[in-house]
Amino acid sequence: NKQEMPEQLSDILLVLDKEKMKIQAVKSIDENGKMETVEPTKKNQNQFMRVDKSGDFFSNFFSNFFSQLKNPTNFTFFKVPAPVAAEKAQELQKHVDKPTPQGEKVLKEHEVKAEPQPDKKQENQNNMATAQTTTETSEYRYKPEQIDWDTMKNLGLSKEYLEKRNLLDPLLRGYKTNELLPIGINLGGSILRTDARLSLQQGEDGNVIVAIHGIKREPNLHFEFFGHKFTDEDKKNLLETGNMGRVVNLVNSKTGELMPSIISIDRLTNDVIALRTEFIKIPDEIKGVKLNEEQKQTLMEGKPLYLEGMISTKGTEFSATVQFNADKRYVEFLFDRSNNNQQAQTNQQNTQQNNQQSQPQEAPRTFRGKELDDEQYNKFKAGQTIYVELKDKKDQPYKGYITFDKDTGKTNFEFPGQYKARVEPAETHKTQTAVNSKGKTNEATKNVQEPLKSGQQRPKNEKQQEQQDNKPAKSKGRKM
Repeated sequence: NKQEMPEQLSDILLVLDKEKMKIQAVKSIDENGKMETVEPTKKNQNQFMRVDKSGDFFSNFFSNFFSQLKNPTNFTFFKVPAPVAAEKAQELQKHVDKPTPQGEKVLKEHEVKAEPQPDKKQENQNNMATAQTTTETSEYRYKPEQIDWDTMKNLGLSKEYLEKRNLLDPLLRGYKTNELLPIGINLGGSILRTDARLSLQQGEDGNVIVAIHGIKREPNLHFEFFGHKFTDEDKKNLLETGNMGRVVNLVNSKTGELMPSIISIDRLTNDVIALRTEFIKIPDEIKGVKLNEEQKQTLMEGKPLYLEGMISTKGTEFSATVQFNADKRYVEFLFDRSNNNQQAQTNQQNTQQNNQQSQPQEAPRTFRGKELDDEQYNKFKAGQTIYVELKDKKDQPYKGYITFDKDTGKTNFEFPGQYKARVEPAETHKTQTAVNSKGKTNEATKNVQEPLKSGQQRPKNEKQQEQQDNKPAKSKGRKM
């Protein structure tokens, strides 16, 4: 029942342009070393460049960032906590506008400097390649060698298995696995087998531990969640849509710090999940519809937003309600979720009354990064096999068929060859059985007198058979 801590704090990089004497928030840096900045206001906070606050990581990141920067001596950089970035930017700007000894001290406290490079002359074209590599690896919170693979082995999992299922990458990035995994826990005298999502967390001793997120019968909304007491409206929204629909201040139990966050339900495990608003990323466009500032702000506040005129992957126009989900960390579609949820609640009550040990799992909307359109998803969640086009880690396309198992909550994938090898023999056997054993006919076989051979669906000499059928019937009168 231990509550899961929301996302850890990150830091924001502020910059002082020495020519303009104006403090801005760093947004990005392009391949030519030109830095892009934005006004350090709360309205723009979703555009701020965020970096991990840990010492070694930040030092490596900033040194690399500084080495890419064009004319770095024109700028002074400051590092401030993300939740108070806008306020700190205003404070630092005041000290820049009206210098005082006390203000100079405040500026120095937040100022960051790049560590000197050991061999500056050798920084050539390789710098850009190194920078790109560092940018990619900076997205990862953990390394494979930090994982206790013996523990994974005891759970019935291996590195090869996780890589094959494309589940190791999200773990290393600090996320949960995007699907349930079958695990076995050895309790000494017995073995517990269950389905769960996994994540990596850093223990108090600094070691990386494997966290198991098992399936709960229902979300725990009766007790306070980091100081927040769920209202009846909160509970209704969470149970019906999976999202609470507003921003609330959660309290860090260790520091007492207030953490503006949105709350959602993990629909695979029924866990209550919080995400700080500083980590909400709203896209500029959703399915062909460009969002205005008011619409973006609505989504930033965790509220639902109805959009019209979106274009599906098949080119058809559709409308739907969208909302940011704290567990998935992206804007999701809410298709008729209220009706489906009423039916789900009815099913859950029936399940509890029948004392069943397991309940059907909700079909995921995405598979291996591919979002299913409406038609695909309706067939998929109904248990039908659908054809999908996917991309691997190297962005190379591949195709296959997926089927959702409602009982296990798992998605089965088959390459076209595997699907063809499974389906075609089954259809051939079905036809053969119907014709030879059950006496059923079709246009090609209804007048065939002898059984078809294996794999044969039409008579060998169809014309000869037709001629034989058209001959007048011989009289079977009594001989005189």
